[in-house]
Amino acid sequence: MNKKVMVGMSGGVDSAVAALLLKQQGYDVTGVTLKLQPENYLNHRNQSDYVYSEDVKDAKLVAKKLNINHVVLDFTQIFEENVIENFVAEYCIGRTPNPCVVCNKFLKFGAMFEYAMDNGFDYIATGHYAINEFDKIKNRWLLKRAKSSKDQSYVLYNLTQNHLAHTLFPLGKLEKSEIRNIAKKFGLIVAEKPESQEICFVKNETYKDFINKNFKITNTIGNFIDKNGNILGQHIGLLNYTIGQRKGLGGTFGKPMYVTKINSKDNTVVLGENIDLYHNELIAKDVNFIPFEGFIENMDVTAQVRYKAKPEKAKITSLPHNKVKAVFELSQRAITPGQSVVFYKEDIVIGGGIIV
Repeated sequence: MNKKVMVGMSGGVDSAVAALLLKQQGYDVTGVTLKLQPENYLNHRNQSDYVYSEDVKDAKLVAKKLNINHVVLDFTQIFEENVIENFVAEYCIGRTPNPCVVCNKFLKFGAMFEYAMDNGFDYIATGHYAINEFDKIKNRWLLKRAKSSKDQSYVLYNLTQNHLAHTLFPLGKLEKSEIRNIAKKFGLIVAEKPESQEICFVKNETYKDFINKNFKITNTIGNFIDKNGNILGQHIGLLNYTIGQRKGLGGTFGKPMYVTKINSKDNTVVLGENIDLYHNELIAKDVNFIPFEGFIENMDVTAQVRYKAKPEKAKITSLPHNKVKAVFELSQRAITPGQSVVFYKEDIVIGGGIIV
């Protein structure tokens, strides 16, 4: 009997080709599209609803072309509670969240994974560019960087041994150009479909507009201060600023100034010069390790402080309460609370956590 796999199909080319490749490899494939975005938000009542319905339509057409079953699962409540509300809460206290990391944890490898396991599937699969392999010597599953310039292992650091044992990443050794060529060759309608560059629930507006439009948030005026506590002016509310921001500060200071720290306790935003953005250490919480369990003492790694950042050499040490301290050889610019830091040994994902 063929192994059963549930493939997350977003309506894009990556997940479509993932389903195609698995079908060709002999798996019993079912496609699933997750309905995630609640309809009660103002920017979802027109264009976003249309985009979602088009994505479902494209996924269903691909499934029909591949002769596989396709279902739609409504996870809007889980998405709203775990992704959107977390996104808003983080910005309101001066942190900058990564909603894709949170979505992978609670939706794709949370609700979707659990649904698949509860309904007789052997695996789930996604269109992520990553590799998972079993190491017989360590007797552990490993998550590795993709053999691709589009590597997405950074957003998958929360995966557990159980996830990795029951997940397939068919695109891990392919480049995006190869994916599009495969889709064209097979006549998939999504072969030339462009990728979305936006946060999926923030369409055609800024995150600030989305929050102000849909949530009753009071933008409390506070002080801009320098690193010595001197008042430089007034800010219009913490959610309007992120670490490293230079434009849109609403004032002139005689020289270029950047947001270097955001203090929710006293409602202040610290401004400084570019050099003040550089730091050589950080602490991360909610840490997940993949190749091992237990305490880490002075492990040499490369650490990536945001999705597009270059990994840099660092030494990590475990702290109480599931935290880790990372000390870098070279100071890093604009280390941002709320973002994820991910640790690597060569191409192996050691783990990661949320910067605090």
